[in-house]
Amino acid sequence: MSILPAALPFDDSRRLTGSNLYFDGAGAVLETVGVAIDDALLAGWHARTQLACRALGWVDSLRVVRRHPDGAALAFEAPIDQLFSATEVNEWAWLATLASTHAVAADLHAPGHPAAWDEASALHTLRAFAAAERQPALPVLVQAAEARRLTVLIDDDVFSIGEGTGVRSWPLKELPAIDAVPWTALHDVPVALVTGSNGKTTTVRLLAAMAQAHGWHAGHSCTDGVFVDGSAIDSGDFSGPAGAREVLRQPQVEAAVLETARGGILRRGLAVQRANVAVVTNVSDDHFGEYGIHDLDGLAAVKLTVARVLGADGLLVLNADDAVLVRQAAALSAPLGWFALDDAHPLLRASREQAGSTCAVRDGHLHLFHQGIDHDLGVVAQMPLSFAGSAGYNIANIAAAALAAAALGIPAGTIADVLARFGSAHADNPGRLQHWRFGTLQVFVDYAHNPEGLRGLLGVATTSLGRGRLGLVLGQAGNREDADIRELAAVAASFHPQRVVLKDIEGFMRGRVAGEVAGILRDALVQNAVPVEAVVECLDELDAVCGLLAWARDGDVLVLPVHGVQARQAVVELLDGLQATGWSASSSLPSN
Repeated sequence: MSILPAALPFDDSRRLTGSNLYFDGAGAVLETVGVAIDDALLAGWHARTQLACRALGWVDSLRVVRRHPDGAALAFEAPIDQLFSATEVNEWAWLATLASTHAVAADLHAPGHPAAWDEASALHTLRAFAAAERQPALPVLVQAAEARRLTVLIDDDVFSIGEGTGVRSWPLKELPAIDAVPWTALHDVPVALVTGSNGKTTTVRLLAAMAQAHGWHAGHSCTDGVFVDGSAIDSGDFSGPAGAREVLRQPQVEAAVLETARGGILRRGLAVQRANVAVVTNVSDDHFGEYGIHDLDGLAAVKLTVARVLGADGLLVLNADDAVLVRQAAALSAPLGWFALDDAHPLLRASREQAGSTCAVRDGHLHLFHQGIDHDLGVVAQMPLSFAGSAGYNIANIAAAALAAAALGIPAGTIADVLARFGSAHADNPGRLQHWRFGTLQVFVDYAHNPEGLRGLLGVATTSLGRGRLGLVLGQAGNREDADIRELAAVAASFHPQRVVLKDIEGFMRGRVAGEVAGILRDALVQNAVPVEAVVECLDELDAVCGLLAWARDGDVLVLPVHGVQARQAVVELLDGLQATGWSASSSLPSN
């Protein structure tokens, strides 16, 4: 007897508009749920997608299956102008396969969509979808741009060729004829992609500052917005393809540094077809359970998608201290550059012997080896971002940015000059390891959003704790698994805080109800020996910070991972204001 599932047996059926985890081009992917995957089901999906692709004239469409503990990701290539139709093909192929094996009811069907029980009818519907969506001028323009080595940027409304000072854009529904495109005026600009679990935004900002110091009008995108020459032109989380496109469509931009987060890669793929350099800062436990990614190897594979858009003259900058990246790098064909905390790292030494590019610390100095020349970039402890040499994770970010800058053609002297000053002002790197002193009270603001990031932040903050107390604001985005939330609490507990204020993160609830994450954190903190009376709840981020400031006294250290953009801005303004007025611990906070 057929069993009708409580929900559809797939999730996140979506378009892939650029190079992605599965292949280099555009296509569609579907995540199965609630069905045990076996070879017969996958063979049925293969046969039906092949049948549909041939019926639609999509010849030689590559199909990829990625199995994982929750099921499988089913992906295949499709024409760039028919991606919505491709999602329909994927859903029909999977439903029809399940119906044929009685894994789901044969009549599971949404009106107007291909019928799982009637192949001829389904193919007729799919042909109608594809004919309505087809835009023949689009693939012709894409091919013409590719032949000229020009980047194409496409979203739901706009089509662009070229980048920055060499970009031209048209409404997607009003595409130009080939001979109407001003080909000689179009060109790309130097592009760097930055991904990883931690340190992305800091590395992006530092690399953008180096590009600007080199004399370029530099654009960058990150979790805080889109910026040109350091000035914001849009705010919000722009660490995905939308942010990349917005930067590259700015006609004044001469170089671009693009934060490239895991979510954007998995949802849509990369926005660009080529880059000069790509950085992977590190890989750590985070976002497990989303899009079929359940372990570090899977997460690393997603991050390393950036290697797909590097040519033979590009450079993939990797962290030699990250064992997972080192292991997976062996299978990559892109030219590699390595950074580490120790210049004597065997991988870096071996790379230099082959004239490869490296960057690491030797005798307290940061050394860049590039194009056969060793450059001393200065004393690490004197670089503001290093926090007097105590912030190891920021030293890694510094090394990564320096190596990427060299790959973009920025001179070593310019790189060194930026490293000597960047981070000395709060405005250089807002929300990342910002530090205030109020007498002997110290306050740290950071974006630390996963266990490894929090461990690094607390490690830096507690180096000068002395006999004072440690106070911490703690929260997590709602789309993390319960185990990940508990691990964050375990890291916090290992530093023995005397006060933990639990918060929600506005805009990051992602299906959780108010206080749900705080409840998980509270239970885990207590289980890890944090006294019950030391844990309080204040779900609003700004109120949580104010409560901790009111609790503080001289000699304490407060650690404030603040994540909401508006909340972070309000916290920074509050702390700057307190510092300007000479506020001290145990004094009343100003009223709003």
